[in-house]
Parts: sequence; C-alpha cells; structure tokens
Amino acid sequence: MIPTTIKVRAVTNETRRRQALEVLEATYLDEKQWVRDAQSQLPSSDLSNPDIAWFLATLRGRPIGVLRVHYAPPVEQYARYGVEFLDGSVDVEKFLESHRIAEIGRFAVIPSRRNQMFVAVALMRAATMDTVRRRFTHYVTDVFEDDPHSPYGFHTRVMGFVPVATHERGELYCRSRRITLLLDLADAYRRLRNRGNWIFRSLTEDWDDAMHRQLDGA
Repeated sequence: MIPTTIKVRAVTNETRRRQALEVLEATYLDEKQWVRDAQSQLPSSDLSNPDIAWFLATLRGRPIGVLRVHYAPPVEQYARYGVEFLDGSVDVEKFLESHRIAEIGRFAVIPSRRNQMFVAVALMRAATMDTVRRRFTHYVTDVFEDDPHSPYGFHTRVMGFVPVATHERGELYCRSRRITLLLDLADAYRRLRNRGNWIFRSLTEDWDDAMHRQLDGA
C-alpha cells in the first residue's frame, strides 16, 4: 500500500500552486526543457477553472509529483496537431458524442523519486477518484515515444491504456513523436480488480459503494 508519508492534495490555493511549480520546474523546465517557463503550465487561473484539476504529491511536506486532469478538453487541438489514428475505421465523432473524456497530463515526478511507483499510483488514485465522481468515462493522454522516462509502460501495463493515435506536434517543445493513449475507466476497474493486487486496493481505497457500482456495472 501507499506509504502514509506520501500525501496527495488538490491544488486549490497559491501555496500548493507554488509547490506544484517546483516539480514542473525540476522536470519540464530544467530536466526536459519542454517548456520555456513553468509558470505557463500552471497559471493562477487554473485554480478557479472548474474544468481543470491539479493534484500535488508531497513526501513529508516536500513536493515530489504533480498531475493535471482537463475535463472535456477541446478536441479541436488534436486536429491542429495532425493526429493519425491507428485504426482508421473508428468513428471519432460518434465516440466523442457517446463518452465523457478527460485529458490526463502534466504527469511529473521529480527525478530522485521517479523509480518509486507509489508516487505515480498515489497521484492516479486522487485523479481517478475525482474523475469517477464527475462521471467521466475515459482518459486520453499523450506520451513521448523517445522519452527515457516516459510513463508509457505504467500507463499500458499497469493501468491498461491503449495506443489509439500518433502525432508529431503538440503543446510542449519536443521533437519526439507523440503516442496518444486511451483508457476506458470501467474496463480498467474490472481488469485491476480481477488481478486482486495492491494497485487496485490503493486506487479504490477511499471509494464509496456508489463509485464501485458506477464502474462495475458500466
């Protein structure tokens, strides 16, 4: 189970925003150089935007990880990026009309804690709890094909994300091709539950019966 020394809280005030920016500065700016400044990634306006949720992981009070969920993101941005779908037979417009999709991103853990899966799972626990409560059904995210620290393995092997598309351009300054991944939350719930491992127990530790029924019967 996740150590009690790791805490995850929603970024709802300026103090936590500054702590989250420390993580983004250490990863997206200093290490990866994907952005020109960290402030642009988490503007103060995000704190009052009901469609954006940021989560901050701390270890004994020190910031170690962040994650952002953008609810109902504008799909037009993917058209601008020149997305190529791996399965050309998918009716994208129909899929978007019949499902509620949230974009999960800005998933960052400081280098010294990156090999500790507990941090990533703790962030995903907070994010998925919020997402299920809002009754969204799917996550979409992008990972870089050439990033040595890509969460691709965690997303696909642990959570169950599936590659659905690729594109060459995006919001961040990186020449690597992007791989777009999609996660059906109900499918992921049942698959993780059937495995019966600590990750499922950790992710659903604080769920009430209604949340379990929502995904189990989806």
